[in-house]
Amino acid sequence: MSIKLVAVDIDGTLITDDRQITSEVFEAIQDAKAAGVKVVIATGRPIPGVQSLLSQLNLNQEGDYVITFNGGLVQDAATGQDIVKETLTYVDYLDIEFLSRKLDVHMHAITKEGIYTANRNIGKYTVHEATLVDMPIYYRTPEEMADKEIVKIMMIDEPEILDQAIANIPQEFYDKYTIVKSKPFYLEIMDKKVSKGNAIIHLADKLGITMDETMAIGDEENDRAMLEVVGTPVVMENGVPSVKALAKHITKSNNDSGVAHAIREWVLD
Repeated sequence: MSIKLVAVDIDGTLITDDRQITSEVFEAIQDAKAAGVKVVIATGRPIPGVQSLLSQLNLNQEGDYVITFNGGLVQDAATGQDIVKETLTYVDYLDIEFLSRKLDVHMHAITKEGIYTANRNIGKYTVHEATLVDMPIYYRTPEEMADKEIVKIMMIDEPEILDQAIANIPQEFYDKYTIVKSKPFYLEIMDKKVSKGNAIIHLADKLGITMDETMAIGDEENDRAMLEVVGTPVVMENGVPSVKALAKHITKSNNDSGVAHAIREWVLD
């Protein structure tokens, strides 16, 4: 059965290590669009960190959609209308903020408007994230967060510190939230209903596309959920071993236009 929807991760997948879109990837996506295939960016980034890529790839036009916050937000890419929005409560924030202090790791919360941290000494990975996704950083005490619509919380720290913290997160948090590691220094925490996989299921259903007609391309653990639900899971050559085990196909690396290779081999061929 032909592929009608392709979900594409950004970091380590769509873009090169120096954050560029190769001409081969650009052309393959344009050819897929011209063939009537829905190409959907599916990323852990918030929407401001995606807008320039959507513009570069002509994926912000009528009929285009985008999945951000690891599935916490699905939007019409042309109008910005929310299709799916799953947020965390203030009680969730307080519980996770307390846990981060207990584990002695940096943490920040992200809304559609910005990144909020209660750490006076702002962690370098919070600054890195803000730069990467083009969002402002705000210092706010936990008491000042009650009115914020939080889509995602991240624990961020040096990999060895973060790994030690992860080992000590109580099981009850895994039972209550979706928790995924997206980079060696990023642990992302969202509402239990949130995943890239659930977002793709919802979007495909809205568009009248069966899961057999879907493909996902990714490289990291936060791509696992979408790779598990699509008909054709594709993992980058540079992907982590745990998600490579889920792949129907292994494509070339992100630095070698792997997304273009996947589209041409298994969508347009």
